[in-house]
Order: sequence, then C-alpha cells, then structure tokens
Amino acid sequence: MITVDLGHRIRELRQKMGLSQEKFALKIGMDRTYFASVENGKRNIAIVNIKKIADGLNVTLSELFEGL
Repeated sequence: MITVDLGHRIRELRQKMGLSQEKFALKIGMDRTYFASVENGKRNIAIVNIKKIADGLNVTLSELFEGL
C-alpha cells in the first residue's frame, strides 16, 4: 500500500539524517504523533504535508517517491 511504502521511505531518509521522530517533526512544524502515524502508514497524508516532509528531508518530491 502506498501509505505504508511512503512511511517506510520517510523513516529511512529521516534516520539517515540522524533525527528522532520528535526532532524531525519539530523541525518541520508538525505534531509528533501525526508524523509518527505518517511513518507508520496510517495516514492518507495531504500533498502539502508531503511537500513539507520532503523539504525537511532536503529531497525533491520525486526523490521522496523514488522506488515506490
């Protein structure tokens, strides 16, 4: 499922940055519990929030979705 695959991709990129969920969520101005549910594939996330996450990870949207 795309939400689960995207969540795994986000987690992978965040961990490469060495940031906890809490620190990353704070960095991008997102609630930590909401962000955790995105990483766990439990949210049908809006494109504006996907863009916010991509920017926080310093990747383009196409890079974020690479391999999905």
